[in-house]
Amino acid sequence: MRPSAVRLLNILVPVKRAVDFAVKIRVNPEQTGIDLNVKHSMNPFDEIAVEEAVRLRERLKDAVKSIKVVTIGPPKAVETLRTALAMGADSAIHVEIPEGAPSPEPLAVAKTLRELVMRQKDGVDLVIMGKQAIDDDAGQTGQMLAGLMDWAQATFASKVDVDASAKVAHVTREIDGGLEQLKCQLPVVITTDLRLNEPRYASLPNIMKAKKKPIEKFIPADLGVDLAPRLQTLKVTEPPKRVGGGKVANVDELLEKLKEAGITSKRE
Repeated sequence: MRPSAVRLLNILVPVKRAVDFAVKIRVNPEQTGIDLNVKHSMNPFDEIAVEEAVRLRERLKDAVKSIKVVTIGPPKAVETLRTALAMGADSAIHVEIPEGAPSPEPLAVAKTLRELVMRQKDGVDLVIMGKQAIDDDAGQTGQMLAGLMDWAQATFASKVDVDASAKVAHVTREIDGGLEQLKCQLPVVITTDLRLNEPRYASLPNIMKAKKKPIEKFIPADLGVDLAPRLQTLKVTEPPKRVGGGKVANVDELLEKLKEAGITSKRE
């Protein structure tokens, strides 16, 4: 009797279009959020996730069948998907929302990803995503998705090794006390930390090839999900400007200034 073939790995990488990390953030005049009329790019943590998926394929060779990226965003979010495709992903999914629509909250994103995972004909073995987005810093979507799918999870990963034949992922994650090593049975949700890798720059030939790679489009209604926000932002304001410091001539003058500020008691 011939042994059955091992099922190849399918990797899903959610990515987000966010305000570029180098842009100086400003509050909009209405104080309802930040000014979005600035340069956008892929969330840096998600870029690390795409890079790790591509590196897994390079290490595991033919054991990885596909790398698919997905984003939820306005029409311009296609640019983010093309960047991921140029880095080495095979195909993409775009869940399109109207331009100017509020950014989906973590639970809504997790529910959308769950629907997409369940619709994949070949299944999904590994979801690799950034630990957080730099615009809202929520850091919740990966954990919520693992909970909804009842999958293993390994957050804040700084090293990932996958044994395709055993269907096991060995993940080193960063914790307050140092490093923690986890052994997770696939399928698993992994969220990436900064020290996991350094993303590559897409070459010009790969950028041209990315234009021909398939992008499947959905709207939230197609997936039966509601992306309406559950939280209401009342007001967004910039932090108060820092007041400039001053110089003192000697220690006695410094102590006098501290006493005036109520920071130290008087000397006896």
